[in-house]
Amino acid sequence: MLSAAVEVVEEVGYSRMTVTQVIGRAGVSRKTFYDFFTDREDCFLAVFEQALSRARLRASEAYEREAGWREGTRSALATLLLLIDEEPALARLCIIEALGAGARVLERRSQLLAEVADIVDRGRLAASATRNPPKITAEAVVGAIVTVLHTHVLEGRKESATELLGPLMSVIVLPYLGAGSAGRELNRPPVPRARRTRRAARDKDPLEDVTVRLTYRTVQALTVLAKHPGASNREVAEGAGIIDQGQISKLLGRLARLGLIENVGEGQRNGAANAWHLTARGAEIERAARPR
Repeated sequence: MLSAAVEVVEEVGYSRMTVTQVIGRAGVSRKTFYDFFTDREDCFLAVFEQALSRARLRASEAYEREAGWREGTRSALATLLLLIDEEPALARLCIIEALGAGARVLERRSQLLAEVADIVDRGRLAASATRNPPKITAEAVVGAIVTVLHTHVLEGRKESATELLGPLMSVIVLPYLGAGSAGRELNRPPVPRARRTRRAARDKDPLEDVTVRLTYRTVQALTVLAKHPGASNREVAEGAGIIDQGQISKLLGRLARLGLIENVGEGQRNGAANAWHLTARGAEIERAARPR
């Protein structure tokens, strides 16, 4: 259903996306749709969350492979630009359509941009003693980058998004490292596409085949079990911030059916509590979805 939603949004946009279109494309019943989603916005949010998780994973790995802030930022940005080239439908969904997809999507978008700004703000630690840009500088830099990417995707420009690597890196380093470093970024060649493509093919994204909605609460539930194996329904609910016991039971049941968690307790028999553990697949998903 998530893939079907991406296709529908690509064809008609979120404003004209309907549940009927999604279930028709996915080949499922309306009941099945509402077993997973409360409405079309909830479905869109699930797609958005999954796309964010994939992008965060790849960008984080790229950043951590490098020695310092400048090279790490460049590598992470190159990875994200390559994703825009490789998956234009998802790029449009996240960059363009998300702006009109409701309050919850806008809130997650704001959280994401704040995460990116925190990484850019690390440039203040790399700056010389003569430079002391204010913290708001990172927000301004991220806003400028988002505007450039919005224009690139909206206009459907033919040139590769990776061609923006040098100019965008110049914008990022200018307030922290100065004009000289910014100029050098402009003259550095983009990371070769062939090398990135081979790496992407070699390193399979662990979230690629995930069918569960990676919402904030879902990730929180997996995180609780990663930290506290054997947790009961009540303990998972408290750790994930879920008040409704029916909701936590439904969530844990779905995760169990997907093979991400397993119950090694006695359940409700004789009043005993459940004891939930992550499966190997569940642990892999939890690590991949973990904020970096």
